Amino acid sequence: MDSVATRRVLLASAGLLAMTASFMASAPVSPAMAEPLKVAAIYTVPVEQQWVSRIHKALNAAVERGDITYTFSENVKNTDYERVMREYAEAGNQLVLGEVFGVERAARQVAGDYPETAFLMGSSFEPQEPNFSVFDNYIQECSYLTGLVAGATSESGVIGMVGGYPIPEVNRLMHAFMAGVTEVKPDAGFMVTFIGSWYDPPKAKEAAFAMIDAGADVMYAERYGVSDAAKERGVLAIGNVIDTQEEYPRTVVASALWHMEPSIDHAIAQVAGGSFAAEDYGHLSNLGVGGCSIAPMDEALVPADVIAMVEEKKAAIEAGALEIEVNDAEPKSSR
Repeated sequence: MDSVATRRVLLASAGLLAMTASFMASAPVSPAMAEPLKVAAIYTVPVEQQWVSRIHKALNAAVERGDITYTFSENVKNTDYERVMREYAEAGNQLVLGEVFGVERAARQVAGDYPETAFLMGSSFEPQEPNFSVFDNYIQECSYLTGLVAGATSESGVIGMVGGYPIPEVNRLMHAFMAGVTEVKPDAGFMVTFIGSWYDPPKAKEAAFAMIDAGADVMYAERYGVSDAAKERGVLAIGNVIDTQEEYPRTVVASALWHMEPSIDHAIAQVAGGSFAAEDYGHLSNLGVGGCSIAPMDEALVPADVIAMVEEKKAAIEAGALEIEVNDAEPKSSR
């Protein structure tokens, strides 16, 4: 793995734990494993990047429980991805995770060559029998809820949105957010741009500055750097995937949080029980199963009636009375 630009390896071990059959299906795993599962992950960006950080967090939680040992590689180039996958499979890892949006064909070939290894990969496509499961952050329900906040707190009615790439996992969250905004403010306009990178805070910040200078008073921070621009210009921002409200007090007013724990715990339980199969884990990011949430809102920034509205809509989603559309098409500016 020495050709990877930056790599840090974390190895964590834990003692013997037990595991009962009834507990396996639900996760987290605990009781009667002879030894922790051997798990590895491959990331094309730093583990600090918000999307990957949620996978990393969930895996570390499993390490702390003693369910797994965990090795990871970060900043892996697409040209190196297949090789690293093979090395982890050859090393005897029972479960390998990562994001393969730019290396689908190669990753699926590797999975086919190692049918005894379980692969759980971030992907916009279908699972592949027998051992290639897919996940994505289907947190559109919580993105919609933050859109309600954005619409209610915007005075100009102009919302800026800066994303990484217009791929389904980004597009669906943007559309859900926009639906929330327009439900509250039907005449709202949107400025949408993609920076062509998953991690380039300076570029995202410059794109945000341009939107704020053009009249946006609420920014959708799909990428790092956007909230910095909002803070400097004195406008509000909406967080995505991670909670940055403490980092940007009085700037980030609401955040849609992704929780990867249900997906990770299900995969661990399946591997431990010898029942891992090709599945789509998308539904495990939904609100009702704890796959997403909305961060607590500051009443000094968000009016009490808006918070109450969000709670009412959240309850309707959880009860199945309100369904948020999944729209993977590229969102366009309307201003």
